[in-house]
Amino acid sequence: MNFAFKATLAVAASLAGATALAQQATLNLYSARHYQTDEALYENFSKATGIKINRVDADDAGILARLKTEGAASPADVILLVDAARLWRAEVDGLFQPVKSKVLDERIPANLRGKDEGQGSQWYGFSTRARVIVHNKTTVQRADVDTYQELADAKNKGKLCTRSGSHPYNLSLFGAMYEHLGAEKAEVWLGGLVANMARGPKGGDTDQILAVASGECGVAIANSYYAARLLRSSKPEDKAAMEKVGIVFPNQADIGTHMNITGAGIAKHSKNRDAAQRFLEYLASDSAQVYFANGNNEWPAVTKVKVSNPALNAMGDFKTDAKVPVSVIGLNQVKVQQILDRVGYK
Repeated sequence: MNFAFKATLAVAASLAGATALAQQATLNLYSARHYQTDEALYENFSKATGIKINRVDADDAGILARLKTEGAASPADVILLVDAARLWRAEVDGLFQPVKSKVLDERIPANLRGKDEGQGSQWYGFSTRARVIVHNKTTVQRADVDTYQELADAKNKGKLCTRSGSHPYNLSLFGAMYEHLGAEKAEVWLGGLVANMARGPKGGDTDQILAVASGECGVAIANSYYAARLLRSSKPEDKAAMEKVGIVFPNQADIGTHMNITGAGIAKHSKNRDAAQRFLEYLASDSAQVYFANGNNEWPAVTKVKVSNPALNAMGDFKTDAKVPVSVIGLNQVKVQQILDRVGYK
């Protein structure tokens, strides 16, 4: 082997090594979380590790569609989704690869993980939020809306406001209720929700809460962190609105309150698996878990992490619905959507 050939091999090896290092220094994150407060969460990871995060933002459905289109050519390393049933969908569609991590298994409860067939979990949940009921304290009594089922009662006719029935947050709640009630009763219940609407479904969860405060609606459904944001707001108008609104954790005497999660897994075709696993383990760290609580008003998935968020603490302890698996909620969503179409829930 002559000197020139040896030199060429050496340069090629050096370039290959540099390319590998460059790949390891950038993590491609496909994220359905669009919260400005998460910027510091990602920046802290980059500062601690030297790994830059390149983020692609879309909603859950958009991310899943993009991953399917890209196939094996996808540059995604980590998939971060904000709905339990969408995590299940990504798992079923084979978009994750299993993660075997002692750190994650020790810190994340088993009910907040994806399927594990001995090779590791497909995904892990990192924060939770409750689907609560908010009511106008002047026009609606708490006792009249302390279960999801009561929202369909005649006593609440003309009082209910929600966002679109087909939004993932509602589909997950409805999928869980379908499991609890059965097909026939679930259809009656969803039809009752439509009959009790104060106006057509529109807007986001914050819009529902403010509509309750203004008196346009008597009662609404919203994720807990939207209420917590308004409770922590320094704006006089937000403070005034929340003085008029009561927050109910439904079904404390039976099934418990429906919970949803933010979760993530390593993309099936990740080129930076080690960096991706490091990022997931970072999300389970005390500092990141506290940030979920303080940054976006969600409860940490790691149960031993203490929350100092005043809005969350003011909500107190409550019973959660832990009986319906994520996979069942996902399976039920197709049936639920068919019911929504039949009963005219837009």
